[in-house]
Amino acid sequence: MTPRWSTASIRVRLTGWYALVLCLMLMVYASATFVAVRHEFGEQFDDQLHDDFETAEGFLKPTPDGRMVWSGDRYHDPDNDEDRGSDAWSTQGEPIYRSGASAALPPVAPAAATVQPRYESLVVNGHRWRTLTGTSLVGGHAVVLRVSRSEDRLREQLWEVLIVLVLGLPLVVTLAGIGGYVLARRALTPIDHLASEARRITADRLHERLSVPNQHDEIGRLAAVINDTFARLESSFEQLRRFTADASHELRTPLSVIRGIGEAGLGETRTPAEYKEAMGSMLEEVDRLTNLVDTLLRLSHGDAGTVRVAREPVDLGQLARDVVYSLGILAEERNQRLAIDAADGVLVNADRLVLREAITNVVDNAIKYSPPASTVTIRVYADASQAVLTVADEGQGIAAEHRERIFDRFFRLDEARSRDSGGTGLGLAIARWAVEVNGGHITVEGGAAGGSIFRIAFPTGPAAATPHSEHQPKGEYA
Repeated sequence: MTPRWSTASIRVRLTGWYALVLCLMLMVYASATFVAVRHEFGEQFDDQLHDDFETAEGFLKPTPDGRMVWSGDRYHDPDNDEDRGSDAWSTQGEPIYRSGASAALPPVAPAAATVQPRYESLVVNGHRWRTLTGTSLVGGHAVVLRVSRSEDRLREQLWEVLIVLVLGLPLVVTLAGIGGYVLARRALTPIDHLASEARRITADRLHERLSVPNQHDEIGRLAAVINDTFARLESSFEQLRRFTADASHELRTPLSVIRGIGEAGLGETRTPAEYKEAMGSMLEEVDRLTNLVDTLLRLSHGDAGTVRVAREPVDLGQLARDVVYSLGILAEERNQRLAIDAADGVLVNADRLVLREAITNVVDNAIKYSPPASTVTIRVYADASQAVLTVADEGQGIAAEHRERIFDRFFRLDEARSRDSGGTGLGLAIARWAVEVNGGHITVEGGAAGGSIFRIAFPTGPAAATPHSEHQPKGEYA
């Protein structure tokens, strides 16, 4: 069962923690205050006893016959106060004077008296007394003197202070909790506003954004992050809608062709050769559909991260030569030339088959979009931090506004040419996935003399980086 505290609102939890912390702090403060007040009252009480001791010394007078008498008056005599008293004894233990208030206190043993006054607390008949005992010289005679004060009044004062602190603590905590709740509510009001605004933004209104009154505080930064999230969602939804529309269009074309051939074949009686030709055309469209579906499945597995790649050191230059060799016939059919300039020993940590497919798709794309009698140049080299493969063609080039979308699925610069050549618009999307799954990065830029340059780069680590070979073999495949 979920505790109530964990399901409470933020303002309630914030107020609760604030009140709890404040209560603990006030308890520590009240305890320290009470200890300090009690210590101060105790020191003042002892100071008063010391003053009483000095006053009592002045009341002792020697007589001509050598005796010691008490000569207090009615204004200063402690005997007139029930909360304090005085006692005096000779060093032989004979009582000289005892006030009425201290009559209940036990007598002082002369042997226990010291020259230095000694403070002591006593409990007599349920009452606490504080005493100061010492030896005093009066007229050359030693006298044991004790003054005492009742601690009942002091304890009452301390009790009053304690009551004020104890009763005031919950009141202060309650008022602080109410104030903290009000402050938390005001501080969290912008979050409620953001929640209400975010609630109205649905999949059909992803173009809307949250208002950000203050971009520099925590709420403003939170709103900015949410707006960035909505922007990414809007882009993802737009790509999904575009992908769905493009995929539907790509699937509809061969299906329409198959349907048309089938309807034409059923419309009238034809010769076996004509039926055979129709079936062959239908199978070609089925192959095209199968290839399209397989490619989409590979991309979906790549997006889901379920494709496992076996990465190992791969010679990028040798892999590029293999691709050029396999596509040489395609270039020869278009009267084109594939030129390669690859350094030896450029190693990358990648899956050989997956990376080969990426290079094949990029080179195949360059062949398709290059005019006859042109040259497609493949170059492989390494610098201090990365291994690079570039594919440069002599085609019409790619406009700057299309370079970001060239790797999107089903994106084509020339719709008619791509379909006539059997392309699906997924080759460069596959190439980007194959490069990125191996830790690389693919970009495209315009060439200095026209055309496009596709650049595939891989970071080189201690295990993959090798010295740049001085011998760079060059070759051509026509």
